[in-house]
Amino acid sequence: MSFTVFLGNLPIWVTADDIKQWLAADDLVADSVKVIRNHETQESKGFAFVEAPTADEMAAIIRRFDRAPLEDKVLRANPAQPTKGAVGPAKAGAPAGPGGPGGAPRTAAGGARPERRGGGRKRDHEPKSAFATELAKAL
Repeated sequence: MSFTVFLGNLPIWVTADDIKQWLAADDLVADSVKVIRNHETQESKGFAFVEAPTADEMAAIIRRFDRAPLEDKVLRANPAQPTKGAVGPAKAGAPAGPGGPGGAPRTAAGGARPERRGGGRKRDHEPKSAFATELAKAL
């Protein structure tokens, strides 16, 4: 089970070390801190993910940082949500095949979406990890 906190509305100068120091100052524990950066410029995108070891620690981190003032900003902290397109295990009784779990993607109307052919912008490279894939979908 993941105890990941989304920490948003950060000033662009904030680093993972800054967040680790803030956590330590309040006796809070995090397994990891990842400030999300623009791939090309390496400038912070203004949000981070903090992985806590337990649900109680996650709740304490959220209480500490949610709506906390920092410069002219008000920070946001909440449990990280899985990306909308995240694929999980199929639910019992769910239909398989086109439009179902593991099948073709569905449209808003519920039908299977046709494959795109040409004309679309292709990425130069695909994400190499599950985290990168989820993050790319979120952005």
